[in-house]
Amino acid sequence: MKILVATEKPFAPVAVQGIKEVIEEGGHELVLLEKGTRDDLLKAVADVAGLIVRSDKIDKEVFDAAKELKVVVRAGAGYDNIDLAEATAHGVCVMNTPGQNANAVAELVMGMLVTLIRNRYNGTSGTELLNKTLGIHAYGAVGRNVARIAKGFGMKISALDPWVKDEVMIADGIQPVHSVEELYKNNQFVSLHIPATPETRGSVNKALIELLPKKGVLVNAARKEVIDEQGLADALADRDDIRYIADVKPDNAAELEEKYPERVLFTPKKMGAQTAEANINAGLAAARQVVAHLKDGFNRFQVNK
Repeated sequence: MKILVATEKPFAPVAVQGIKEVIEEGGHELVLLEKGTRDDLLKAVADVAGLIVRSDKIDKEVFDAAKELKVVVRAGAGYDNIDLAEATAHGVCVMNTPGQNANAVAELVMGMLVTLIRNRYNGTSGTELLNKTLGIHAYGAVGRNVARIAKGFGMKISALDPWVKDEVMIADGIQPVHSVEELYKNNQFVSLHIPATPETRGSVNKALIELLPKKGVLVNAARKEVIDEQGLADALADRDDIRYIADVKPDNAAELEEKYPERVLFTPKKMGAQTAEANINAGLAAARQVVAHLKDGFNRFQVNK
């Protein structure tokens, strides 16, 4: 059977080689489409049983064109670029590769945070992280890695996640928090790691952001959709001490950078998973999951029903 790797942002060559080896050892053929057009994708999926993607949009049109498709794996944690309802309607299993990019994203969070609070290294006095409070909004794989690194800076850490038991956080040396208001109100720094779902889109709004204490900083390495962007703009206007960092540029980024050049920091494009190590880890995990699903129906990381 054919397995297609379709990536607008290609995997590193060493990752592609590893994916190829996993697929061929499983008795399948690799089809590679890098930086292809939409038409290229629709043609390429016509006769493949498996599909590996990164941030590429996989919607009804793609599923309609993929007559033999059985499994799609998103090489990464987020999967809002894939239409899960259409996947289910077409009988296709969709999986992600949780945790494979987690350390890369967490290191970027802390790196951007240090860059901002040290005033972008412009020669003026900044602040330190030692003994500062950090709130982690969602204690999944990325949140846990952020906590691990933040401990090295000597930060005091709390986290909110209704799906993680208090005992787990306490065992990790993390203070459990049970309301989003408490998390934002009591932490100078908040690192955001919630997924983009119908319930979370736009949920981080003006009222929530303005709960941050004086000189509070919100870091978003998750999804831009979870931010109420007008609410963010209003909060920055109302509070001249609040700062915002994002690895996912808001639609109003240019306006915010013009108005608040010292208080916002954005990567030029999403960089969280852009390390050689994460690239390889996620790609190989995706390849193994596709092969396992085609062999015996493996679906441990399935995200659709």
